[in-house]
Amino acid sequence: MRYRWLPAVVARIRELAALGMGLDEADACDVLANLATSDFVERLRSKKTGEWMYVFKPEAGEVVVYLKVILRGDCVVISFHEGDRNDEDN
Repeated sequence: MRYRWLPAVVARIRELAALGMGLDEADACDVLANLATSDFVERLRSKKTGEWMYVFKPEAGEVVVYLKVILRGDCVVISFHEGDRNDEDN
């Protein structure tokens, strides 16, 4: 595997999503709980906080979702928006 750290990141995201972590949207939790390493696009360093942001493009139904995730202790910070497989926005 190209990124040795990626399975651990995806496993932690799934674990936190399974706890609910206060997320209101069931669909968001479902996407996070079913995230796969094959959904991974890139890892970026946050310009504001210096934290790693993990970018994924999973499908939710028939919609590709552009997803950025930051892991902080016992919480997950997410940013969702509809995108397509060629979306280059950060």
